[in-house]
Amino acid sequence: MTGIEKLKKSLQKETSSAPLVFFRFAFGIMMFISLVRFAANGWVDVLYVQPKFFFPFYGFEFIKPLGATVMYVVFGVMMLASLLVALGKLYRLSIITFFLLFTYVELIDKSNYLNHYYFISIISFMLCILPAPTKGAVPRWVILTLQLQMAIVYFFAGIAKINPDWLLHAMPLKIWLASKSDLPFIGSLLTEDWIAYVFSWCGMLFDVCIAFFLFNHRTVWYAYIVVVVFHLLTAILFPMIGMFPFIMIVAATIFLPAAFHNMLIRLSNFKLPIANLHSQSSILNFQFFILPILCVHFLIQIFLPLRSHLYDGELFWHEQGYRFSWRVMLMEKAGMVFFTVKNEDGKLFEVNSRNFLTMQQEKQMSTQPDMILQFAHHLQKVYKTSEVYAEAYVCVNGRSSQLFIDPRQNLCEVEDGFENKEWVTSPQPLSEGEGLTASLR
Repeated sequence: MTGIEKLKKSLQKETSSAPLVFFRFAFGIMMFISLVRFAANGWVDVLYVQPKFFFPFYGFEFIKPLGATVMYVVFGVMMLASLLVALGKLYRLSIITFFLLFTYVELIDKSNYLNHYYFISIISFMLCILPAPTKGAVPRWVILTLQLQMAIVYFFAGIAKINPDWLLHAMPLKIWLASKSDLPFIGSLLTEDWIAYVFSWCGMLFDVCIAFFLFNHRTVWYAYIVVVVFHLLTAILFPMIGMFPFIMIVAATIFLPAAFHNMLIRLSNFKLPIANLHSQSSILNFQFFILPILCVHFLIQIFLPLRSHLYDGELFWHEQGYRFSWRVMLMEKAGMVFFTVKNEDGKLFEVNSRNFLTMQQEKQMSTQPDMILQFAHHLQKVYKTSEVYAEAYVCVNGRSSQLFIDPRQNLCEVEDGFENKEWVTSPQPLSEGEGLTASLR
């Protein structure tokens, strides 16, 4: 038997469907809680109703919000779909509905982009095409697919932390941890530089290594305990990342032994529903359809984090290839930008961006060149002009504020796209003492 035949046999080997059943149930419940929290905080109105202008992703400019009433209906339908996913009712229709609506909302405005929103879209997409859990067993590759996606997230998040700012300067953790000095018991400790370095190095090692220990049946329980502790700690120290730690804790249960999930199902006060949509024979036939899709999916997942190497310059500065790459909590970036427009009389006048953007949009736009360009093109349409200029200053991870883009560049003449943005300046390196200064601001 050749190596390929052994691999194929191993992937086809039947395993309990219990981890997949529990994963689907927990994912649906987590999504329902997240959506309720989102709506209860008024974020539907703030992020998708109030703004006058939105920043769509390149190639998805046709995606726009559909008004207050429709947006609330969209979130209501997503809540219902997430519950149905958890309960296994109308499963295929429910998960497809959730995936389409959630991804639609995510694509409306890139100023709202978060890594865990992208993660949710990916997982819901995978659940759309994977065979639904069946009573008894599923081929091993079905569960391995979700495990592999989790491993990609952790591994590339760790690789992204192998950079001078994170490891040599403990940035931006030196800034963030110092801001938590008011926490009881540990607050004073968090102002120490050596703590920031410990957190930085441990965070990198955790992300790079954790998947390997989760895959190993001898260490999986120890690794999962570390996962729980790590993410709970990040949730306490960095509440601004929202539900992400809890979503990762729940998603990582896919690595736990089937016996554990079976025990949970047996001990439950109510029986976890099982969507018995596919027989074993139909799953074997179904895989000829979905395996090529999954292969393409994973190739894309590997390419996206690596695509930043196609661009010149410092990634944290120009951010070309930054999104969709599992670069989590790597930057403390702030900036300001002033737009100047030439009127019909040939006179230049400054535009107040707050007349068009929310505070959240302005904050995100001021540090991201593609969003600056989008807004400049919007001003071009509003004022029916052929010249729009921007003077922007940005600071990253403790550096002093520096000129961000060429103020002489007429942004009306620049087209958005994937090519290198040569009108973005090159930053100066972090000098000795700047990190300490930034942490005391």
